[in-house]
Amino acid sequence: MDTKQHIAIFTTASLPWMTGTAVNPLFRAAYLSIGGDRKVTLVVPWLSIRDQELVYPSNTTFVLPSQQEKYIREWLEERIGSKFNFNLQFYPGKFAVDKRSILPVGDISEIIPDDESDIAILEEPEHLTWYHHGRRWKKKFKWVVGIIHTNYLEYVKREKNGAVEAFLLEHINRWVVHIYCHKVIRLSAATQDYPKSVICNVHGVNPKFLEIGKQKMEQRQDEDQVFGKGVYYIGKMIWSKGYRELLKLLGDHQKDLAGIEVDLFGNGEDSDEVQKTARDLELSVKVYPGRDHTDPIFHDYKVFVNPSTTDVVCTTTAEALAMGKFVVCADHPSNEFFRQFPNCFLCDKSDAFVRGIFKALTEEPEPLTNAQMHELSWEAATERFLTAAELDQPLAKKPQRTRSKKFLSMSLQLGRKFDDASAYIHHVTLGFEGSRRAFGAVPGSLHPDEQQCKELGIASPSNKRGWKK
Repeated sequence: MDTKQHIAIFTTASLPWMTGTAVNPLFRAAYLSIGGDRKVTLVVPWLSIRDQELVYPSNTTFVLPSQQEKYIREWLEERIGSKFNFNLQFYPGKFAVDKRSILPVGDISEIIPDDESDIAILEEPEHLTWYHHGRRWKKKFKWVVGIIHTNYLEYVKREKNGAVEAFLLEHINRWVVHIYCHKVIRLSAATQDYPKSVICNVHGVNPKFLEIGKQKMEQRQDEDQVFGKGVYYIGKMIWSKGYRELLKLLGDHQKDLAGIEVDLFGNGEDSDEVQKTARDLELSVKVYPGRDHTDPIFHDYKVFVNPSTTDVVCTTTAEALAMGKFVVCADHPSNEFFRQFPNCFLCDKSDAFVRGIFKALTEEPEPLTNAQMHELSWEAATERFLTAAELDQPLAKKPQRTRSKKFLSMSLQLGRKFDDASAYIHHVTLGFEGSRRAFGAVPGSLHPDEQQCKELGIASPSNKRGWKK
């Protein structure tokens, strides 16, 4: 009899798309599988070739899921240096151009067999359940944990009619997360608030960044200065990812920052506009294509600057600290986790950013202690996750019906009935193509199409529902 704890991690993106919800759940699956006392399955979206061409960089596409799985596992092994024993499965997805996001197609909870439905981790639970039509997650799984990655309200507020849309989205998010999750973890206080949620950064950094930091510490024993370059920023090149704030900061303080060079690295839809704005500045601001942050070109930079306030927990900030650099960033809830590191300067005003940049350029970073390096690691992140998700204790069995259950408080009974009714309303509303379209779903996302069923080896909706084993 299999006594292992079964954990299924569902996420909204997959490599080679280098976004947080592709990378962090992958590391989470790998580190949760260590020790062999858990059976871990990572479930990621599978896109049609047409959507892959829109999403994946450098014209990278896959004809079969097995090809993409090979790519994902090799990428992970190159960064950690070992293989991990977790399963990788795909669910059908479609790319929503207007949302710049991948949305699930059909009932993706069916991927996990009922006899393995212990724990589900929903990375971006609101995103995964906006248009969910299928079994209720809390009925399918014994324990469902949602991890809030994205500050959707902040992004929406920047759009036309953003205040109204943000108001509606806030209530929709709270509704679906309540319906489908037992436990909610917010990576920082920068996310939308949810009832009974906990705030905990359950992410770590790729071990390679800590190795780079150790190498720099060793260099400093023989050399006075090991950072030969100045200030840089790396991130997806869209205005909402910090570029607007950074270029405004540089533009407002051109005289104060005269003589300082700033290099920007990234790819994205707003690359042309970012480059044009940078050229119009009197400062020396150079724009380069995006690269992996572990690339040797970044090793010698001394200062990472990031005034963004749309992040929840900025991965590149953690990576820069792990490499032993100074970080100058906004004094904002998204950066609260980094307050414990002496090389991180939190700035509440633009003139404080200027002072922080000069301070970082004229001083040397403090070497990270073993405890600080551990805090940035995925080992520590996994420990924090298990505690925050209440998985550091045996999973409670569903209580048996006894005579005493008849005396449950009226409020508890009414609460359960309300939850059931609320879930039923969501299920029925999202069961029709017309209503789905009205709420912004991708056309044809109620069931996977014949081509995706063939590629994934699942039964066609017109034939037999369900997933082939």
